[in-house]
Amino acid sequence: MDSDQKYFLAIDIGASSGRHILGHLEDEKMILEEIYRFPNGMDEKNGVLCWDTKRLFNEILTGMKKCREAGKIPVSVGVDTWGVDFVLLDKDDNMIGDAVGYRDHRTDGMDEAVSAVISESELYERTGIQKAIYNTIYQLMALKKQHPEYLESAASLLMMPDYFHFLLSGKKVQEYSEATTSQLVDPRTRNWDYELMEKLQFPAEIFQEILMPGTSIGPLKEEISREVGFSCDVILPPTHDTASAVMAIPSSEKNVCYISSGTWSLMGVEMEEPDCSEKSRKMNFTNEGGYDGSITYLTNIMGLWMIQSVRNALAPDMGYGEICDLASKESIKSIVDAQDDAFLAPDDMAEAIREKCRATGQEVPETLPQLAAVIYNSLAKCYADKLHEIESLTGVHYDRIHIIGGGSNAVWLNELSAEYSKVPVYAGPGEATALGNILCQMTGKKLFDGLQDARKCVADSFEIKIYRS
Repeated sequence: MDSDQKYFLAIDIGASSGRHILGHLEDEKMILEEIYRFPNGMDEKNGVLCWDTKRLFNEILTGMKKCREAGKIPVSVGVDTWGVDFVLLDKDDNMIGDAVGYRDHRTDGMDEAVSAVISESELYERTGIQKAIYNTIYQLMALKKQHPEYLESAASLLMMPDYFHFLLSGKKVQEYSEATTSQLVDPRTRNWDYELMEKLQFPAEIFQEILMPGTSIGPLKEEISREVGFSCDVILPPTHDTASAVMAIPSSEKNVCYISSGTWSLMGVEMEEPDCSEKSRKMNFTNEGGYDGSITYLTNIMGLWMIQSVRNALAPDMGYGEICDLASKESIKSIVDAQDDAFLAPDDMAEAIREKCRATGQEVPETLPQLAAVIYNSLAKCYADKLHEIESLTGVHYDRIHIIGGGSNAVWLNELSAEYSKVPVYAGPGEATALGNILCQMTGKKLFDGLQDARKCVADSFEIKIYRS
C-alpha cells in the first residue's frame, strides 16, 4: 500500500455511464487512473423513466472498495452528476416515489402551468436560467399537479449528487452549481429564491443550505467506512458535471470560450456576474453556477447524444472513433438544428434526422456514416453560430475554443469546428469532468493555490491538440 501518496477520488456519473477516477500528483503533474466503470441509464417503470438510485449507490460503494483492493486509499471523495434531477425524502429519510429522469414526459405542458404564475421573461430575469422543459422547476410543478401527496409528505429535497453525498456522509446540503440548474436560485445572491418558491407554492422548507464547491461536509458515515474498508473526507466538487468540466479548462487566460462535449455540448464562457437580460433569454443562454461562485454562462446543444442514439440503434458494437472516421469520408452536407427539441427524446433518432432533412429539402442520410456526417456538420455549424452569439452578448472577441470532455477525442468534429468557426480549436483533456472534480478536492486540501494554479497543472499534465481552419 502506498501510504505516502495522496489520492483523491472523483465519482463521475453521467447519463449513460459512471466512473471512479483516482487522481494524484507526481512531479507537479496530475496522474489519473480509472478504478471502476459502470453503466447507467433511465429505466422505464410503470411508464415513467427513472434512475435506479439504489443500484447507483451500490456501484459507488463497489468502486470505493476497488480503491481499497488496489491499496490506494483516497484522502477525500466527491460525486458529480448531470443536473436538474432530484429525490424527495420523508421525515425518516425514506425516498418518496421514484427518482424520475429528465427525459420523462411528466413535464409536458408544465411550462404553461408555471407561466400562469410568473411569465417566462420575469422568471429569466429572476433566475437567469434558460427555459428547458426538464428543469427542476417544471418537474416540481408536475409533482404538484400529478402527485401533490409527495410534496405534502416530503421533509427534504436533494439534487441527485447531494443525495449520494448524504448517503455517504449523513449530511444534507445542496451544492451551488447543481442547485442553480433547478431554476430556483437567485444568481445574484447565490441563494434560493424563496419568494419565487412561495409564488409557485413549493414547500421552501424542503430545500437545504447551499454550499460552495470545495466545502468539506465531514467524513464517511461509520457504516459506510466499515463497508468500503477505509475512511475519508467528503468534499463537495462542483457537483453539476458541466461546472466540474469547466474547472479543468487548461488555460489561465480570461475570456476563454469552452465547449464541454459529451452527451450534451455545453458551450459558453465564465463570468463573475450573471446576464439576465431579455436579449440573453431570447438567445437561450443560461447562467449556471461554477467554482468559487462564478457564473458558467452557456447554452445547451444536443451534443453527442445524437450520435449515441443512432449508434445504439444501428451499430451498437461500433466504436465512436470508427464512426467519426467513416463519417469524414462522406460527401453529404445536410445540416439540421442541433438544438431542436425533436432530437431530445425521439423514438427513432435516425428517422428524426431524416425527417428534418426532408422537411428542409436537403439530401436525406440513409447509412450510419451519412447520419453521423450530418450530425457532426450540424454540431460544428451550431458551435460557430453560438460563438458569434456569445460575442454579441458579452462584447468580447474570443480567439479560440477549448473543447473539453469525451467529445474532444472526435478528431473530425474538432476539424469541422475549427473550419466553421474560423478560430483555432484546442481539444482536451478528455476526462475533464472527473479532473475538475479532483482539482476542486485538491484545492480544498490546499494542494493548489486557487483555480489558476490548478488549471496550470492541467495544461502541464495533458496533451492539448490544436486544430486550425
